[in-house]
Amino acid sequence: MFISIIWLPAALFAGLFQAWRTAVQQRLRSQLTVSGAGLVRYLYGAPIALLILTLYATAHHHSLPSLSLPFLANALIGGVAQIIATNLLIAAFGYGNFVVGTAFSKTETVQVAVFAWLVLHEALTLYVIIGIVLGVVGVLILSLGGKKITLQQLGAALKQRVAIFGLSAGAMFALTAVFVKRATFDLQQPDLILAALITLTVVMLSQTVIHGMWIAWREPTTLRQVFVTWPISSQVGILAALGSACWFIGFATASVALVRIVGQVEVIFTLLFAQFYLGEKIKSHEASGLLLVATGVTFALVSSLLQ
Repeated sequence: MFISIIWLPAALFAGLFQAWRTAVQQRLRSQLTVSGAGLVRYLYGAPIALLILTLYATAHHHSLPSLSLPFLANALIGGVAQIIATNLLIAAFGYGNFVVGTAFSKTETVQVAVFAWLVLHEALTLYVIIGIVLGVVGVLILSLGGKKITLQQLGAALKQRVAIFGLSAGAMFALTAVFVKRATFDLQQPDLILAALITLTVVMLSQTVIHGMWIAWREPTTLRQVFVTWPISSQVGILAALGSACWFIGFATASVALVRIVGQVEVIFTLLFAQFYLGEKIKSHEASGLLLVATGVTFALVSSLLQ
């Protein structure tokens, strides 16, 4: 029973930690390059992920399973996709404000549902589809700045660089979720939480090596600055590890689409952080978009209760 319901608080906390981490990460844009701001997420997060795994395995007297080639391949693909997604999202912030960049990336909910259906063969119920539609309409209202949604305006908005980067980030985040779930299942581990934490640790360690080597080659000055900014960068890493742990546990214990819909509460937290942490004023249309996102989450919860 515990495993069957843990996906819900995991998704909610994942949304909180992700919005919090992204807000802190946004403040690094003035001190680090896009790639550098992405690296701190893994460099400082990997030790936290390893610590969480060690504490959980020790507390439950688990030994770690052997890692198969399919697991390592899927974990690597998911990790690289997340690196690309993170850099795209941070880059989007350079062409629009924090809320708008995040909003476009939230179309990931539709994209992850499609990818999960194609790759993982996860079925979509009517309530989940309604939840996805309402959530996407909500983020479009946020993205269009309160303007009336017409095809012409939607087309114009989608041509903006913030939209291109945000949508691309959403696609890569969707692929991350799908391949992370495949990797978790490849472990064939009865304890799904342990499997999720193993996947998390392997993914973050591989991301640290891959992204770290890239920056050492292309931006050696940035690599030094990553360590200089450790007071803020370490906060990003801790929040990233906690958020990803929640996401991975959610993916392991429920359908990817369902977890991502509920995880859209991140938009609520994003608005709060934008106002109180980054000092961005919240407008009336954002409340309308927020209400639709919350309604979409509610439909997803109804779907889970009826299963």
